Amino acid sequence: MIGAALDRVFREAGGRIVAALASRFRDLTLAEDAFAEACRRALETWPATGMPNDAAAWLYSVAVRAGLDAVRRLHTAQRFAAGAEEAVAADIASDFDARLIPDERLRLIFVCCHPAIGAETRAALTLRLVCGLSALEIARAFLVSEKTLQQRLVRAKRKIAEAGVPFEVPGPSVWPGRLDAVLSTLEIAYAKAYEDAAGQGPYAAYAAEVLELSRLLVQLLPDEAEVWALAALARFTEARRPARLAVDGRMVPLAEQDPACWDRGLIEEAAVYLRRAAALDSRRPRVLQARLHAAWCARTRMADPPPWPQILALYDALLTVRDDAVVRLNRAVALAEVAGTETALAEVERLDACALADFAGYHAVRADLLRRLGRSDEACRAYDAAIALISTSAEQRWLVERRDALRS
Repeated sequence: MIGAALDRVFREAGGRIVAALASRFRDLTLAEDAFAEACRRALETWPATGMPNDAAAWLYSVAVRAGLDAVRRLHTAQRFAAGAEEAVAADIASDFDARLIPDERLRLIFVCCHPAIGAETRAALTLRLVCGLSALEIARAFLVSEKTLQQRLVRAKRKIAEAGVPFEVPGPSVWPGRLDAVLSTLEIAYAKAYEDAAGQGPYAAYAAEVLELSRLLVQLLPDEAEVWALAALARFTEARRPARLAVDGRMVPLAEQDPACWDRGLIEEAAVYLRRAAALDSRRPRVLQARLHAAWCARTRMADPPPWPQILALYDALLTVRDDAVVRLNRAVALAEVAGTETALAEVERLDACALADFAGYHAVRADLLRRLGRSDEACRAYDAAIALISTSAEQRWLVERRDALRS
């Protein structure tokens, strides 16, 4: 019971607490270690004393003391002498002032996407610090090994410590330099929420948060096409949620969903965002991605055929501005419907299998193509690989059903 409550507080306030600690100690590793120590003490104390009314404040206070103890032991900073704890506690309110960005989590995302950190690591660090994703989850999202991701995070933390990077809310003049990492963070946070068709996973709340944060972003940056596009993309995707789960609890693939169950209000809202994004710059990657979702959401009845030719054309356009393995893999799904399964499988087999070994989507797409070609044994092995990488029940059930149909 206490463990579940602590996990909820960690998800809701962990990023805010760690960021506040980092802003005081100028050391991310120290901040994370201090917060971990506070959580450990909570597990020891709360079963006997009960959960405090303001659990986040309790964790922050204990973490500050743990951090100060660590600094004193290491003798690394004279400024953290006796009495520093009171000064830190007095400053905490100012860390969370609304200032320029009127949302706490969005402020923290902008803070953590600092240009002093390598471009390939900003979003990863933010997902770890603010959203609480594990290193393995982030590594899979970026299609790198967990070891590689851990090394990047360590280097980023070291860079922050050595350069004295300030954890402060940036002014509007520097927002554009942080924007791509901010948008990538929101994309992956939303993807973690959406990957569970049942909407019951630990990251389910991120779906509603990203809808709200993207709405705020278009107000803050009204001339950025990809900001509007992300807002559109999230709404198109979220609109389809009511049709994603079958009555037996398995996931329903997009092409098999009943459009009559989709949320037309959200689709209309998304279309408004997309029109603005396209007017600003129709060739930006996220604009093209939003157009892909718009093409699907143009269907209104089950009798309407999936728009495969249009989807393939949009993926071809997307490849000219964002050529990566995930785009090529998704394109292969459409290619199978337009040019045939063998052509699509040939495209998939050209991808780097080692780099995609921990990406469930790669194995699932490959399994389906092999199934269609009657290569049942190979398809079953691919299904097994996908199932082993997926923890959400609805998606697992759908894959198991497909695999077991081949074995029966």
